[in-house]
Amino acid sequence: MNDDHAAPLHADAQAQASTPSWLRIESIDLLRGIIIVIMALDHTRDFFGALDASPTDLATTTAPLFLTRWITNVCAPVFFLLTGTGARLALRRLSKWQLSRFLLSRGLWLIFLEIVVMRFALQFNLDYRVTILTVLWALGWSMIVLGVLIHLPDRAIAAFGAVLVVGHNLLDGIPASAFGSLAPVWSVLHAPGFLVNSSRHVVLVAYPLIPWIGVTALGYLLGQAYRWNDARRRTLLWRLGLGFSVGFVLLRLWNVYGDPLAWSARESPLWTLLSFLGTQKYPPSLLFLLMTLGPALLLLRALDGGTPRWLRPALTIGKVPLFFYVLHFYLIHLLAVAASYLRYGSVDGLFRSPDLGHFPFTAPPGWAAPLPVIYLLWVFVVIALYPLCRWYAGVKRRRKDWWLSYL
Repeated sequence: MNDDHAAPLHADAQAQASTPSWLRIESIDLLRGIIIVIMALDHTRDFFGALDASPTDLATTTAPLFLTRWITNVCAPVFFLLTGTGARLALRRLSKWQLSRFLLSRGLWLIFLEIVVMRFALQFNLDYRVTILTVLWALGWSMIVLGVLIHLPDRAIAAFGAVLVVGHNLLDGIPASAFGSLAPVWSVLHAPGFLVNSSRHVVLVAYPLIPWIGVTALGYLLGQAYRWNDARRRTLLWRLGLGFSVGFVLLRLWNVYGDPLAWSARESPLWTLLSFLGTQKYPPSLLFLLMTLGPALLLLRALDGGTPRWLRPALTIGKVPLFFYVLHFYLIHLLAVAASYLRYGSVDGLFRSPDLGHFPFTAPPGWAAPLPVIYLLWVFVVIALYPLCRWYAGVKRRRKDWWLSYL
């Protein structure tokens, strides 16, 4: 199963969570809402698709399945980028020391959510036989690191972020095993791997911190553009988005650096294109980040002028993304339990994940639903959760209780 299940959601760029409505940037909320709705498609596929198949493996996948997975790749990079942007915007109301404490507390909270709340949402058990550390884990640590970085000059932060994002693929040839007993440390930093791997418990790091903390740092610098006039900011977003997109195409054509997975000519132009687009996400390669952040920045530029009426629901969800993120996993898993009962008369497997091969649950034979059914379930999940998101967004708008910034 794809371990982006914990993905993708964003921590409300946590630094904006309790920002007064008049200080919020509507285009950022809207982009976040669009992205988190797309993310829900990937997680619906995680639960109702084939748990033992990779949608990006060109030897076994189909073009529709590959593209369904590919379009959701944009989610995680945008979440990390906007986490940094939201932190910079929070400086409108907080000192740097206050923001550091804020980022530390929110970062620790996200790590707790990953290990406790979201683990239960995924597996519906408390045995901790299998634990996978994904997006909230990495977002939490990225916020903690950013809480230190913000005291440096912007140029130093830019250098830090750029080195991690652009240069980290130079580390691809270093396996965790090269560090011996310290292998888990390298798994946390760059090479996905095990923190614990015993017969009783498995803890897998799927989201190493490099280069995600670099993306967050660059997002912090992007937040400065929201102090500029509209024309200057929109020009920057357009140039960055176009530059990243063109840079992806040129660097991918070169096929030498930026991703450990080289593309190759295939049996048809379509499959050659899929090979070209098939960049590495764990950890995200330079090409993966250029491929996803370029279009995302262009979309952020397009949304900068205001929210079309038909996108207002996405804006509402974008104001409470962590709330949506937590709830949608519980709803999808409950739907899977109901489907198992209706189809097989049993739900026992939906509460058991004894090993990585049966994560997040033990699926009955013939479990995978056709892709059109997965799309219908995704639409149902988003529509079902929208009234709750609208209600909670209203609560956060009317009240300023401290605890509201945690969800």
